[in-house]
Amino acid sequence: MGIGKSIAKLLTDKGFFVALADMDNIKGPQVAKELGEDKAKFIQCDVSSEHDVKALFQSIISANGQVDVVVNNAGILRDNIIWKMSSEDFDAVIKVNLKGTWLMCKEAAVIMRQQNSGRIVNITSRAWLGNRGQTNYSASKAGVVGLTRSLALELGKYNVFVNAVAPGLIDTPLTQALPENVREKLIAAQPTKSVGKPEDVANMVAFLASEDSQFMTGQTLYVDGGKSIGAG
Repeated sequence: MGIGKSIAKLLTDKGFFVALADMDNIKGPQVAKELGEDKAKFIQCDVSSEHDVKALFQSIISANGQVDVVVNNAGILRDNIIWKMSSEDFDAVIKVNLKGTWLMCKEAAVIMRQQNSGRIVNITSRAWLGNRGQTNYSASKAGVVGLTRSLALELGKYNVFVNAVAPGLIDTPLTQALPENVREKLIAAQPTKSVGKPEDVANMVAFLASEDSQFMTGQTLYVDGGKSIGAG
């Protein structure tokens, strides 16, 4: 199970009705069906498209009248050492990971400011601290941290709380596909000598989406087995 699906499942378990936004119109509807038609629906959306993002929020408001929580989890990878990385791969990652999150935050901010309530949870990454071969990805995720902090300042007086979650090494289909020797090295570099579960990230998102985090905003919370302590 990936991080997005795990977050959606936990939020529906806690009573939220979840709108799943994804470009993939095959897996997205399947996940919505698994969660239950009374708990979730799928809306196809390219988060890097301002038109799609506006349509997404309009659809949600038309159906539900308000938006309580927005979780920005969309992201892509185009890894390479900088002298081998194309400008197209840099642009693609920034477009989805940073601009896409900014577009979603912008539309959410308009609605939540009018509501005088809301929660925004941005999924960044421990990689914002720096990773070899990820100058594009690390830069995009560092941008998400800065976006989170700035937006918390802008929306605080409107009772809108904005925080970020920074996962580290999580057991997802992406990490499961790594060569075994690479995976073992990554786990060995962890202070806990272990890998996290998607549910670990989902639990943190659910906390930030709840009233239990009422006096917390502008923060980046790490779910990385302590890897951020050593950063590199």
